[in-house]
Amino acid sequence: MTLNRRTFLSTSAVAAATLAAPMVRAQGKPRVVVIGGGAGGATAARYIAKDSKGDIDTTLIEPTRTYYTCFFSNLYLGGFKTIDEIGHSYGGLAAAGVNVLHDWAVGVDRDAKTVTLAGGGTLNYDKLILSPGIDFVDMAVPGWDISAQNAMPHAYKAGSQTELLKAQLKAMPEGGTFAMVAPPNPYRCPPGPYERVSMVAHYLKLNNPTAKIIVADPKPKFSKMALFQEGWNNHYEGMVDWVGEDFGGGNVSVDHAAMTVTIDDEVTKVDVANVIPAMKAGRIADIAGVTDGNWAPVNAADMSSKMDPDVYVLGDASQQGDMPKSGFSANSQAKVCANAVRGALTGSKVFPAKFSNTCWSLIETNDGVKVGATYEATAEKIAKVDGFISQTGESADVRKATYEESEGWYAGITADMFGAKA
Repeated sequence: MTLNRRTFLSTSAVAAATLAAPMVRAQGKPRVVVIGGGAGGATAARYIAKDSKGDIDTTLIEPTRTYYTCFFSNLYLGGFKTIDEIGHSYGGLAAAGVNVLHDWAVGVDRDAKTVTLAGGGTLNYDKLILSPGIDFVDMAVPGWDISAQNAMPHAYKAGSQTELLKAQLKAMPEGGTFAMVAPPNPYRCPPGPYERVSMVAHYLKLNNPTAKIIVADPKPKFSKMALFQEGWNNHYEGMVDWVGEDFGGGNVSVDHAAMTVTIDDEVTKVDVANVIPAMKAGRIADIAGVTDGNWAPVNAADMSSKMDPDVYVLGDASQQGDMPKSGFSANSQAKVCANAVRGALTGSKVFPAKFSNTCWSLIETNDGVKVGATYEATAEKIAKVDGFISQTGESADVRKATYEESEGWYAGITADMFGAKA
Protein backbone atom coordinates (compact mmCIF):
# COMPACT_ATOMS: atom_id res chain seq x y z
CA MET A 1 0.00 0.00 0.00
CA THR A 2 1.26 3.47 -0.85
CA LEU A 3 1.28 5.77 2.15
CA ASN A 4 0.39 9.42 2.02
CA ARG A 5 -0.79 11.77 4.75
CA ARG A 6 -4.44 10.75 4.44
CA THR A 7 -3.89 6.98 4.30
CA PHE A 8 -1.37 7.12 7.13
CA LEU A 9 -3.79 8.93 9.41
CA SER A 10 -6.67 6.61 8.57
CA THR A 11 -4.71 3.39 8.98
CA SER A 12 -3.13 4.58 12.20
CA ALA A 13 -6.57 4.86 13.76
CA VAL A 14 -6.59 1.08 14.21
CA ALA A 15 -5.27 1.28 17.76
CA ALA A 16 -7.56 4.11 18.82
CA ALA A 17 -6.69 5.74 22.11
CA THR A 18 -5.15 8.99 23.08
CA LEU A 19 -3.24 10.80 25.67
CA ALA A 20 -3.90 14.37 26.72
CA ALA A 21 -4.58 16.61 29.66
CA PRO A 22 -6.81 19.56 30.40
CA MET A 23 -4.99 22.74 31.31
CA VAL A 24 -6.58 22.69 34.76
CA ARG A 25 -6.75 19.37 36.61
CA ALA A 26 -10.28 18.46 37.60
CA GLN A 27 -10.94 16.89 40.99
CA GLY A 28 -11.13 13.11 40.83
CA LYS A 29 -10.04 12.63 37.23
CA PRO A 30 -7.47 9.88 36.61
CA ARG A 31 -4.04 11.35 35.96
CA VAL A 32 -1.56 10.35 33.26
CA VAL A 33 1.93 11.80 33.05
CA VAL A 34 3.93 11.35 29.86
CA ILE A 35 7.68 12.00 29.88
CA GLY A 36 9.22 12.72 26.48
CA GLY A 37 7.57 14.53 23.58
CA GLY A 38 8.85 12.61 20.57
CA ALA A 39 7.14 10.10 18.29
CA GLY A 40 6.03 7.95 21.21
CA GLY A 41 5.20 10.47 23.91
CA ALA A 42 3.57 13.13 21.75
CA THR A 43 1.41 10.53 20.00
CA ALA A 44 0.34 8.94 23.27
CA ALA A 45 -0.50 12.31 24.83
CA ARG A 46 -2.47 13.50 21.83
CA TYR A 47 -4.46 10.27 21.49
CA ILE A 48 -5.42 10.11 25.16
CA ALA A 49 -6.56 13.72 25.06
CA LYS A 50 -8.55 13.23 21.87
CA ASP A 51 -10.24 9.95 22.75
CA SER A 52 -10.86 10.54 26.46
CA LYS A 53 -12.69 13.80 25.68
CA GLY A 54 -11.42 15.38 28.88
CA ASP A 55 -12.06 12.40 31.15
CA ILE A 56 -8.34 11.88 31.77
CA ASP A 57 -6.02 14.58 33.10
CA THR A 58 -2.84 14.21 31.07
CA THR A 59 0.43 16.09 31.32
CA LEU A 60 3.31 15.90 28.85
CA ILE A 61 6.76 16.77 30.20
CA GLU A 62 9.24 17.82 27.51
CA PRO A 63 12.14 20.24 28.02
CA THR A 64 12.38 21.55 24.46
CA ARG A 65 9.85 23.88 22.87
CA THR A 66 10.60 22.70 19.34
CA TYR A 67 10.98 19.02 18.51
CA TYR A 68 13.29 18.19 15.61
CA THR A 69 12.62 14.77 14.15
CA CYS A 70 15.54 12.38 13.95
CA PHE A 71 13.77 10.83 10.99
CA PHE A 72 14.42 13.08 7.96
CA SER A 73 17.27 14.87 9.79
CA ASN A 74 19.72 13.21 7.40
CA LEU A 75 17.88 14.91 4.53
CA TYR A 76 18.74 18.22 6.17
CA LEU A 77 22.42 17.21 6.04
CA GLY A 78 22.04 16.36 2.37
CA GLY A 79 20.34 19.64 1.55
CA PHE A 80 16.92 18.18 0.80
CA LYS A 81 15.26 19.77 3.87
CA THR A 82 15.70 22.92 5.91
CA ILE A 83 16.02 22.70 9.67
CA ASP A 84 12.65 24.43 10.03
CA GLU A 85 10.98 21.74 7.92
CA ILE A 86 11.90 19.07 10.50
CA GLY A 87 10.98 21.23 13.51
CA HIS A 88 7.60 20.99 15.24
CA SER A 89 6.02 22.89 18.12
CA TYR A 90 3.74 21.64 20.87
CA GLY A 91 0.97 24.18 20.28
CA GLY A 92 -1.26 21.58 18.63
CA LEU A 93 -1.04 19.31 21.67
CA ALA A 94 -1.85 22.16 24.02
CA ALA A 95 -4.82 23.08 21.82
CA ALA A 96 -6.00 19.47 22.03
CA GLY A 97 -6.10 19.66 25.83
CA VAL A 98 -2.69 18.29 26.72
CA ASN A 99 -1.02 20.11 29.62
CA VAL A 100 2.45 20.62 28.13
CA LEU A 101 5.18 21.38 30.66
CA HIS A 102 8.55 22.43 29.29
CA ASP A 103 10.76 21.08 32.07
CA TRP A 104 13.06 18.16 32.85
CA ALA A 105 11.74 15.15 34.74
CA VAL A 106 14.50 14.34 37.24
CA GLY A 107 12.89 11.83 39.58
CA VAL A 108 10.24 9.12 39.73
CA ASP A 109 8.88 7.61 42.94
CA ARG A 110 6.93 4.56 41.84
CA ASP A 111 5.66 3.82 45.35
CA ALA A 112 4.24 7.31 45.84
CA LYS A 113 3.40 7.59 42.10
CA THR A 114 5.06 10.96 41.69
CA VAL A 115 7.34 12.63 39.15
CA THR A 116 9.77 15.34 40.27
CA LEU A 117 10.65 18.21 37.94
CA ALA A 118 13.92 20.12 37.69
CA GLY A 119 11.93 23.32 38.23
CA GLY A 120 10.91 22.10 41.66
CA GLY A 121 7.40 20.83 41.03
CA THR A 122 5.98 17.38 41.73
CA LEU A 123 3.26 15.65 39.70
CA ASN A 124 1.07 12.78 40.84
CA TYR A 125 0.06 10.07 38.40
CA ASP A 126 -2.16 7.04 38.13
CA LYS A 127 -0.37 5.90 34.99
CA LEU A 128 3.11 6.98 33.87
CA ILE A 129 4.28 6.75 30.26
CA LEU A 130 8.01 7.02 29.57
CA SER A 131 9.19 7.83 26.06
CA PRO A 132 12.63 9.35 26.68
CA GLY A 133 14.42 8.12 23.58
CA ILE A 134 18.09 7.24 23.90
CA ASP A 135 21.19 8.14 25.84
CA PHE A 136 24.75 6.96 25.18
CA VAL A 137 26.84 4.32 26.91
CA ASP A 138 29.78 6.02 28.61
CA MET A 139 33.13 5.45 26.87
CA ALA A 140 31.56 3.08 24.34
CA VAL A 141 34.05 4.59 21.87
CA PRO A 142 37.43 5.03 23.60
CA GLY A 143 38.38 8.71 23.60
CA TRP A 144 34.80 9.94 23.23
CA ASP A 145 32.27 10.97 25.85
CA ILE A 146 29.48 13.50 25.84
CA SER A 147 31.96 16.32 26.58
CA ALA A 148 33.47 15.69 23.11
CA GLN A 149 30.20 16.12 21.24
CA ASN A 150 30.99 19.62 20.01
CA ALA A 151 34.26 18.49 18.43
CA MET A 152 32.93 15.14 17.23
CA PRO A 153 29.12 15.39 17.10
CA HIS A 154 26.87 12.37 17.33
CA ALA A 155 23.88 14.19 15.76
CA TYR A 156 21.73 11.27 16.87
CA LYS A 157 19.45 13.56 18.85
CA ALA A 158 18.23 15.97 16.22
CA GLY A 159 18.47 19.73 16.57
CA SER A 160 21.60 21.66 17.49
CA GLN A 161 23.82 18.61 17.02
CA THR A 162 22.43 18.15 13.50
CA GLU A 163 23.10 21.81 12.70
CA LEU A 164 26.63 21.50 14.08
CA LEU A 165 27.41 18.47 11.93
CA LYS A 166 26.06 20.29 8.86
CA ALA A 167 28.26 23.31 9.63
CA GLN A 168 31.31 21.07 9.99
CA LEU A 169 30.47 19.34 6.72
CA LYS A 170 30.24 22.67 4.92
CA ALA A 171 33.57 23.80 6.42
CA MET A 172 35.51 20.73 5.25
CA PRO A 173 38.61 21.58 3.19
CA GLU A 174 38.78 20.52 -0.41
CA GLY A 175 39.63 16.82 -0.60
CA GLY A 176 39.10 16.41 3.15
CA THR A 177 38.03 13.33 5.10
CA PHE A 178 34.68 12.72 6.80
CA ALA A 179 34.71 9.82 9.27
CA MET A 180 31.79 8.07 10.90
CA VAL A 181 32.01 5.68 13.82
CA ALA A 182 28.84 3.59 13.50
CA PRO A 183 27.08 2.13 16.56
CA PRO A 184 26.72 -1.52 17.62
CA ASN A 185 23.30 -3.18 17.78
CA PRO A 186 20.74 -2.39 19.08
CA TYR A 187 20.40 1.31 18.33
CA ARG A 188 17.99 3.99 17.13
CA CYS A 189 17.01 3.73 13.44
CA PRO A 190 19.02 0.80 12.03
CA PRO A 191 19.37 2.31 8.50
CA GLY A 192 20.04 5.80 9.89
CA PRO A 193 23.86 5.87 9.84
CA TYR A 194 23.95 4.59 6.27
CA GLU A 195 21.35 7.03 5.00
CA ARG A 196 23.55 9.66 6.66
CA VAL A 197 26.58 8.40 4.75
CA SER A 198 24.51 8.69 1.57
CA MET A 199 23.38 12.24 2.33
CA VAL A 200 26.90 13.35 3.27
CA ALA A 201 28.15 11.80 0.03
CA HIS A 202 25.43 13.64 -1.90
CA TYR A 203 26.51 16.95 -0.38
CA LEU A 204 30.19 16.29 -0.99
CA LYS A 205 29.63 15.14 -4.57
CA LEU A 206 28.09 18.54 -5.31
CA ASN A 207 30.37 20.71 -3.21
CA ASN A 208 33.62 18.84 -2.47
CA PRO A 209 33.87 15.98 -4.97
CA THR A 210 37.42 14.88 -4.07
CA ALA A 211 36.53 14.41 -0.38
CA LYS A 212 36.46 10.94 1.15
CA ILE A 213 34.17 9.19 3.64
CA ILE A 214 35.40 6.50 6.04
CA VAL A 215 32.89 4.41 8.02
CA ALA A 216 34.22 2.39 10.94
CA ASP A 217 31.55 -0.17 11.78
CA PRO A 218 31.62 -2.74 14.61
CA LYS A 219 29.02 -4.85 12.78
CA PRO A 220 29.63 -7.37 9.97
CA LYS A 221 26.46 -6.23 8.21
CA PHE A 222 23.78 -3.56 8.53
CA SER A 223 20.19 -2.73 7.60
CA LYS A 224 19.60 -2.52 3.81
CA MET A 225 23.30 -3.23 3.29
CA ALA A 226 23.00 -4.44 -0.31
CA LEU A 227 20.78 -1.49 -1.22
CA PHE A 228 23.10 1.10 0.27
CA GLN A 229 26.24 -0.43 -1.19
CA GLU A 230 24.59 -0.61 -4.60
CA GLY A 231 23.66 3.05 -4.27
CA TRP A 232 27.13 4.10 -3.15
CA ASN A 233 28.67 2.31 -6.13
CA ASN A 234 26.16 3.83 -8.54
CA HIS A 235 26.19 7.40 -7.26
CA TYR A 236 29.38 7.93 -5.24
CA GLU A 237 31.95 5.60 -6.76
CA GLY A 238 35.25 5.64 -4.89
CA MET A 239 34.05 8.09 -2.21
CA VAL A 240 32.83 5.74 0.55
CA ASP A 241 35.15 3.32 2.37
CA TRP A 242 33.14 1.08 4.71
CA VAL A 243 35.33 -0.76 7.23
CA GLY A 244 33.35 -3.54 8.86
CA GLU A 245 34.02 -5.78 11.83
CA ASP A 246 36.18 -8.22 9.85
CA PHE A 247 38.58 -5.42 8.91
CA GLY A 248 38.92 -3.74 12.30
CA GLY A 249 35.75 -1.64 12.34
CA GLY A 250 35.08 -2.73 15.90
CA ASN A 251 38.55 -1.78 17.15
CA VAL A 252 38.19 2.00 17.06
CA SER A 253 39.29 4.91 19.22
CA VAL A 254 39.22 8.66 18.67
CA ASP A 255 41.14 11.73 19.81
CA HIS A 256 38.89 14.76 19.58
CA ALA A 257 41.72 17.21 20.36
CA ALA A 258 43.93 15.87 17.58
CA MET A 259 40.95 15.08 15.31
CA THR A 260 42.11 11.54 14.65
CA VAL A 261 40.29 8.24 14.30
CA THR A 262 42.24 5.05 14.94
CA ILE A 263 40.95 1.89 13.26
CA ASP A 264 42.74 -1.34 14.18
CA ASP A 265 45.85 0.65 15.23
CA GLU A 266 45.92 2.72 12.02
CA VAL A 267 45.65 6.42 12.84
CA THR A 268 43.87 8.69 10.36
CA LYS A 269 43.67 12.47 10.56
CA VAL A 270 40.12 13.56 9.74
CA ASP A 271 38.35 16.86 9.18
CA VAL A 272 34.93 15.81 10.47
CA ALA A 273 34.19 12.91 12.81
CA ASN A 274 30.60 11.81 13.38
CA VAL A 275 30.82 9.50 16.40
CA ILE A 276 27.63 7.52 17.08
CA PRO A 277 28.24 5.53 20.27
CA ALA A 278 26.44 2.52 21.72
CA MET A 279 23.03 3.46 23.08
CA LYS A 280 20.75 2.77 26.01
CA ALA A 281 17.36 3.97 27.24
CA GLY A 282 16.99 7.64 28.13
CA ARG A 283 18.15 8.31 31.69
CA ILE A 284 14.73 8.86 33.27
CA ALA A 285 13.87 5.20 32.57
CA ASP A 286 16.91 4.17 34.60
CA ILE A 287 16.03 6.66 37.35
CA ALA A 288 12.53 5.13 37.45
CA GLY A 289 14.08 1.71 37.97
CA VAL A 290 12.46 0.05 34.97
CA THR A 291 15.55 -0.90 32.92
CA ASP A 292 17.86 -3.90 32.89
CA GLY A 293 20.77 -1.47 32.91
CA ASN A 294 20.41 -0.62 29.23
CA TRP A 295 16.82 -0.98 27.99
CA ALA A 296 13.38 -1.19 29.59
CA PRO A 297 11.66 -4.61 29.24
CA VAL A 298 7.94 -4.28 28.46
CA ASN A 299 4.88 -6.45 27.95
CA ALA A 300 3.96 -6.67 24.28
CA ALA A 301 0.19 -6.38 24.74
CA ASP A 302 0.22 -2.83 26.12
CA MET A 303 3.87 -1.63 26.45
CA SER A 304 3.64 -1.78 30.26
CA SER A 305 6.87 -2.22 32.16
CA LYS A 306 7.67 -5.74 33.31
CA MET A 307 8.72 -4.12 36.60
CA ASP A 308 5.62 -1.99 37.25
CA PRO A 309 2.15 -2.37 35.68
CA ASP A 310 1.43 1.36 36.11
CA VAL A 311 4.48 2.43 34.10
CA TYR A 312 4.68 2.12 30.30
CA VAL A 313 7.77 2.53 28.12
CA LEU A 314 7.58 3.41 24.43
CA GLY A 315 9.85 3.61 21.44
CA ASP A 316 13.62 3.53 21.48
CA ALA A 317 13.89 3.08 25.25
CA SER A 318 11.86 -0.13 25.33
CA GLN A 319 13.02 -3.72 25.01
CA GLN A 320 10.00 -5.22 23.31
CA GLY A 321 11.08 -7.88 20.84
CA ASP A 322 11.32 -7.73 17.07
CA MET A 323 10.44 -4.11 16.25
CA PRO A 324 13.33 -1.81 15.29
CA LYS A 325 13.89 1.36 17.27
CA SER A 326 12.30 3.90 14.94
CA GLY A 327 9.90 6.82 14.89
CA PHE A 328 7.26 4.73 13.11
CA SER A 329 7.63 1.98 15.74
CA ALA A 330 7.27 4.46 18.60
CA ASN A 331 4.17 6.00 17.02
CA SER A 332 2.63 2.55 16.50
CA GLN A 333 3.41 1.46 20.07
CA ALA A 334 2.04 4.73 21.46
CA LYS A 335 -1.41 4.13 20.02
CA VAL A 336 -1.55 0.62 21.47
CA CYS A 337 -0.39 1.96 24.84
CA ALA A 338 -2.83 4.89 24.80
CA ASN A 339 -5.72 2.55 24.08
CA ALA A 340 -4.70 0.29 26.97
CA VAL A 341 -4.18 3.18 29.40
CA ARG A 342 -7.52 4.75 28.54
CA GLY A 343 -9.23 1.38 28.97
CA ALA A 344 -7.61 0.80 32.34
CA LEU A 345 -8.60 4.24 33.63
CA THR A 346 -12.08 4.70 32.14
CA GLY A 347 -13.29 1.21 31.25
CA SER A 348 -13.38 1.97 27.52
CA LYS A 349 -12.88 -0.82 25.00
CA VAL A 350 -9.33 -2.08 24.53
CA PHE A 351 -8.49 -3.44 21.09
CA PRO A 352 -5.97 -6.24 20.43
CA ALA A 353 -2.48 -4.88 19.95
CA LYS A 354 -1.25 -4.60 16.38
CA PHE A 355 1.96 -2.92 15.32
CA SER A 356 3.65 -1.87 12.09
CA ASN A 357 6.83 -0.16 10.96
CA THR A 358 8.46 1.10 7.80
CA CYS A 359 11.88 2.73 7.54
CA TRP A 360 12.54 4.75 4.39
CA SER A 361 16.01 5.92 3.36
CA LEU A 362 17.15 8.33 0.66
CA ILE A 363 20.36 7.36 -1.15
CA GLU A 364 20.41 10.06 -3.83
CA THR A 365 17.89 12.40 -5.44
CA ASN A 366 14.66 10.39 -5.99
CA ASP A 367 16.48 7.17 -5.08
CA GLY A 368 14.48 5.97 -2.08
CA VAL A 369 14.46 2.52 -0.50
CA LYS A 370 12.43 1.02 2.33
CA VAL A 371 12.12 -1.89 4.72
CA GLY A 372 9.17 -2.71 6.94
CA ALA A 373 7.01 -5.28 8.67
CA THR A 374 3.85 -5.94 10.64
CA TYR A 375 3.91 -7.36 14.17
CA GLU A 376 1.67 -8.90 16.81
CA ALA A 377 1.81 -9.20 20.57
CA THR A 378 2.70 -12.60 21.99
CA ALA A 379 3.25 -13.62 25.60
CA GLU A 380 7.00 -13.30 25.11
CA LYS A 381 7.43 -10.25 22.86
CA ILE A 382 6.28 -8.13 19.95
CA ALA A 383 6.77 -10.69 17.19
CA LYS A 384 7.24 -10.10 13.48
CA VAL A 385 4.44 -11.45 11.30
CA ASP A 386 5.66 -10.56 7.82
CA GLY A 387 7.92 -8.03 6.15
CA PHE A 388 9.13 -6.42 2.94
CA ILE A 389 12.21 -4.67 1.60
CA SER A 390 13.18 -2.82 -1.57
CA GLN A 391 15.17 -4.85 -4.07
CA THR A 392 18.46 -4.10 -5.73
CA GLY A 393 18.18 -3.17 -9.38
CA GLU A 394 14.79 -1.48 -9.11
CA SER A 395 13.80 1.03 -11.77
CA ALA A 396 14.21 4.77 -11.32
CA ASP A 397 10.41 5.13 -11.33
CA VAL A 398 10.03 2.68 -8.43
CA ARG A 399 12.74 4.40 -6.42
CA LYS A 400 11.21 7.83 -7.03
CA ALA A 401 7.79 6.53 -5.95
CA THR A 402 9.35 5.13 -2.77
CA TYR A 403 10.86 8.50 -1.94
CA GLU A 404 7.54 10.28 -2.60
CA GLU A 405 5.82 7.74 -0.35
CA SER A 406 8.24 8.67 2.44
CA GLU A 407 7.31 12.32 2.07
CA GLY A 408 3.63 11.45 2.46
CA TRP A 409 4.42 9.35 5.52
CA TYR A 410 6.39 12.19 7.12
CA ALA A 411 3.49 14.60 6.71
CA GLY A 412 1.15 11.99 8.14
CA ILE A 413 3.16 10.94 11.16
CA THR A 414 4.03 14.46 12.26
CA ALA A 415 0.37 15.45 12.00
CA ASP A 416 -0.46 12.32 14.02
CA MET A 417 2.07 13.35 16.68
CA PHE A 418 1.45 17.09 16.94
CA GLY A 419 -1.66 17.93 14.93
CA ALA A 420 -1.48 19.46 11.47
CA LYS A 421 1.03 22.27 10.98
CA ALA A 422 -0.46 25.72 10.56
